[in-house]
Amino acid sequence: MDWGMKNRMSQLIQPDGHCFFMPIDHGYFQGPTTCLEKPGETIAPLLPYCDALFVTRGVLRSSLNPESSKPIILRVSGGTSVIGKDLANEGITTSIDEILRLNACAVGISIFVGSDYERESLLNLSELVNQCEDYGIPVMAVTAVGKELEKRDARYLGLCCRIAAELGARVVKTYWCEDFDQVTNGCPVPVVMAGGPKCETELEVFEFVYDGLQKGAIGVNLGRNVWQNPYPTAMAKALRSVIHENKTAGEAFELFNSEKNK
Repeated sequence: MDWGMKNRMSQLIQPDGHCFFMPIDHGYFQGPTTCLEKPGETIAPLLPYCDALFVTRGVLRSSLNPESSKPIILRVSGGTSVIGKDLANEGITTSIDEILRLNACAVGISIFVGSDYERESLLNLSELVNQCEDYGIPVMAVTAVGKELEKRDARYLGLCCRIAAELGARVVKTYWCEDFDQVTNGCPVPVVMAGGPKCETELEVFEFVYDGLQKGAIGVNLGRNVWQNPYPTAMAKALRSVIHENKTAGEAFELFNSEKNK
């Protein structure tokens, strides 16, 4: 691995081998998202607890301070919306020149395995890898399934992750599922867990994060379960304790409760 690639990966994945990425890119397909109407204000108190931000170039420029930000994973796919015909019909939205100009540590792109646009999204990933490898920029593939929740099983997610790795992704973001070790065991690159829909309780979030880490994930890419929580800072601090301090789900829940009452 080239020095530049190693350097960028080391900014994202901490010395303990784990990571806490926080996505605030939701507006690229769903517009002003609840609690993310003003992303700069939402994310400010959470920055001390996450390791990197997953964000579009527009919000990066308009809402984040370049002098005190975290490492950036730049969302570079898009072109569809929640009111359009098919969210899977994405393209690459951001040039390699722009990626370099914004000093991104990595880029992220969605793939839609099993959709009508499977081929296009996988070729988008391949093209992005071709461009970014020349400059030592890691690509994170996001295994998107949209509203098709029944697809979130180990067999399907394992297929998605392995294909993404085979096409050159350096990191894969996917959903936690039962038998999650089947997903990580079949993926030769680091796997991070997505949050997806909000869980019913904070404890449920800590439980799936803890389980996924025990079964091979290196960390999380969680947004809505943090900044849509009534106590986002307490949530971020408790999640960090699971990811970087080896706390159990129960211990994290205790920490959350103690922090939210301060």
